[in-house]
Amino acid sequence: MESLSTLLKLRRRMKSKRPEFRRYESHKKLRLRDKGWRKPRGRHNKLRQMYGGKWSGRALVRVGYGSPSAVRGYHPCGKKEVLVYNPSQLESINPENQVVRIASCVGMKKRLAIEDRAKQLGVKVLNPVQGGE
Repeated sequence: MESLSTLLKLRRRMKSKRPEFRRYESHKKLRLRDKGWRKPRGRHNKLRQMYGGKWSGRALVRVGYGSPSAVRGYHPCGKKEVLVYNPSQLESINPENQVVRIASCVGMKKRLAIEDRAKQLGVKVLNPVQGGE
């Protein structure tokens, strides 16, 4: 099997060639613009049928665009991302091959406590408080 760094380079190269999958008619409705991909399911939908010039070159989400399964969930630095909700979860983190991302639902007081504990344990936090302590 290929090494982790080789697979990460391959994933980076594959992502650079991957098209930007936009939702059908997202250019017409602002509320659809940032919602992400949805498969077109309409009976006469031109994109689903790949019918016509402007639709035939447009990419649909397919299996072949995926990244290598061995590096899914890895941060570009080569370490596995772990989502953390409280400081006690940091005890099970291995700093050599894991990094921490603090969940978005965590409040400021607990976020600062997680960052302090991570600093003591030598664990890298991917989303630290901006302009905090």
